[in-house]
Amino acid sequence: MSTNTNRMPLIDALKAIAAMLVLLTHFSSYGPLAASAHEAFPGLFGWFYDYGRLAVQIFLVIAGFLAARGLSAHGQALARSPLPLIWKRYLRLAIPYLAAIGLAIVAAAIADHWMDDEAIPARATFGQWLAHALLLQSILGIDSLSAGVWYIAIDFQLFALMAILLWSGRVKVLAPALVLVMATLSLFWFNRDASLDNWALYFFGSYGLGAAAWWAADRKQLSLWLGVIFAVAIAALVLDFRLRIALALGVAMLLGFGRRHGFLENFPSLAPLPFLGQISFSIFLVHFPVLLLANGIYAKLGLSSPASAIFGLILALTASIAAANVFYRWIESPTASQRISSALGWLLVKAIGQARKIPLLGNLLADRA
Repeated sequence: MSTNTNRMPLIDALKAIAAMLVLLTHFSSYGPLAASAHEAFPGLFGWFYDYGRLAVQIFLVIAGFLAARGLSAHGQALARSPLPLIWKRYLRLAIPYLAAIGLAIVAAAIADHWMDDEAIPARATFGQWLAHALLLQSILGIDSLSAGVWYIAIDFQLFALMAILLWSGRVKVLAPALVLVMATLSLFWFNRDASLDNWALYFFGSYGLGAAAWWAADRKQLSLWLGVIFAVAIAALVLDFRLRIALALGVAMLLGFGRRHGFLENFPSLAPLPFLGQISFSIFLVHFPVLLLANGIYAKLGLSSPASAIFGLILALTASIAAANVFYRWIESPTASQRISSALGWLLVKAIGQARKIPLLGNLLADRA
């Protein structure tokens, strides 16, 4: 989930809508607040539960679009090793992600004292935290510590796979072709196997559509390139119709035409979409801890009416956006992330320096050097 769009209003708007849909999906799914509110609006809450998760496709396409811009703006191959770029991507995701995991652990511990609900994750273990830190929790079958964090691992896998493909190409035409071939394989085969949904291959079709939209918009023959993208995706849908892929195709076409015709940057900045788009990743990360606390308070107060649940969800939504704004300013924003990275680096250097003063550790470090 990229967080640097250079303020493209259309992307801000799409990210804002997608983030709010994910938030409303989780708000309609977890805890006594959702159960009570569902009684008043069963159709609406049922729709969010059934279809709100499709908003992830918007994030996937945008992430592929921006990854193509950052890694191969003109369809060129990566000339240097992708490993530093992959490590940089990990750090960019991991700092806010691990901070949010910490908030979720604290919120779960507090909520556990106020209610007994399956939405509350079990008490975290070090092994569970380490699996999350390495973005391996889904692959290893370890219970998640927060809702939606599987996407962070998938985003990282997708970026790494795309960087490796672009590096493997080494030729200007071949590099993007490898990405498009992998996207085609995903659309026709991998995305049709639900057992692969913990791996990037399952989602690379949508991600690749986003990348193709960026490259297509940079070509002189826009209609030809977008026509190929459209034809491949339509063929995959004829073979096996999936609403998520149809949505991904629509978003990719919108971004491709938007870049080509200028409304990617000139899209009207309709408040509060630019604000919500900028903090969308933070909304994605912090809304579940806020929801846990809101459900805990609701249960502790002994409330159960649909009206009180609706009011509680509105307060929780407002609190989630407020918390996300603070989280963005202090943790997720590029400036804050750089500050945290520098502080962690300084602490690591100090720790190594202190370790060298301990005779046994000092000898081991000297041997390694």
